[in-house]
Amino acid sequence: MPWSITIGRIAGTAVRVHITFLLFLAWIGFSAFKQGGATAAQNNLIFIVALFFCVLLHEFGHILTARAFGIPTPDVTLLPIGGVASLERMPEKPSQELLVAIAGPAVNLVIAVLLIGFAGATMPTDVVSIDDTHIGLVARLAFANVFLAVFNMIPAFPMDGGRVLHAVLAMRMGPKPAMRIAARIGQGLAFLFGFLGLFGNPMLLFIAVFIYVAASSEAGDTEFRDTIKGLFVRDAMETRVAAIPIGANLGDAVDLLLATPQHEFPVVDGFNKPVGLLTREAIIGALAAATREAPVADIAQAPVPTVRSDIDLDKGLAQLRSSKAAAISVVDADGVLIGLLTRENIAEMMMIAQARPDWRFGRAA
Repeated sequence: MPWSITIGRIAGTAVRVHITFLLFLAWIGFSAFKQGGATAAQNNLIFIVALFFCVLLHEFGHILTARAFGIPTPDVTLLPIGGVASLERMPEKPSQELLVAIAGPAVNLVIAVLLIGFAGATMPTDVVSIDDTHIGLVARLAFANVFLAVFNMIPAFPMDGGRVLHAVLAMRMGPKPAMRIAARIGQGLAFLFGFLGLFGNPMLLFIAVFIYVAASSEAGDTEFRDTIKGLFVRDAMETRVAAIPIGANLGDAVDLLLATPQHEFPVVDGFNKPVGLLTREAIIGALAAATREAPVADIAQAPVPTVRSDIDLDKGLAQLRSSKAAAISVVDADGVLIGLLTRENIAEMMMIAQARPDWRFGRAA
């Protein structure tokens, strides 16, 4: 996620903090300082940091459960609204999706039980009390974890409850109709929150917009996953690809950029095997500092990931997402370049699928 700072790595997953979270901490500290001085500011900051540590544990509940089903998670990012674990994919089996979804709230309940049972926390009487610095840190933290567990079980995407609802429905009617119903319920709750927010609670309005957009996006993603099921990388790749030889110069790259509609160019060796990737942005950026004779090897991204043409498209898309690149080279069994898998091509597939749900993708092997 852009504007994120990596602060460490836990069990193979990079832990990142978004810059807005740091700004959020600064705002919390300043507001508390204005109201109660340095002591109040310190207490609030400690509480927020402890709370987000609990959020991180919540996300690792999802991450470790997903990993048990063979689903890796490259990174998790802390935001002011909570944590976002970037699972490469969701489990296909509803029972696995159910376990992954409930793992996060379960972690929060375990934390609350430990704080109440072993640390002697006394629960505040209402949600507003969480912000009361006169109440003990442990008590506030225990209540906050209970609140996180309950709030996340709201049956609407992107909350865990939305995934629980989808998993339960999918066990009875299949994933596609289950997602349609779960998305509609989420959108209905969004309208309800939005209506209640009109009576003086702007936070509910924010939550309503967030839930509605997330529910619509999740429904679209599910439709697309259903569309590409059974397809291979060769069915979605660009086949009319202009490549740049490793010995070419910047002038050759500019000429090729002007002559083709491509934005990404594989750099290949003498055996037509990809050894790098040259993007339009890299070419334009190099023009300001390099001469026409500058070798493309100096400005190309290398090494670059490649993907076999005969693997499942969903696995190819996972590689494309994890590469953080706009495109990855597609190769045959001998490693020879035969195409490109680009984000633009995938977006076009999504538009075609939305316009004609019955459209059949796929090429002959």
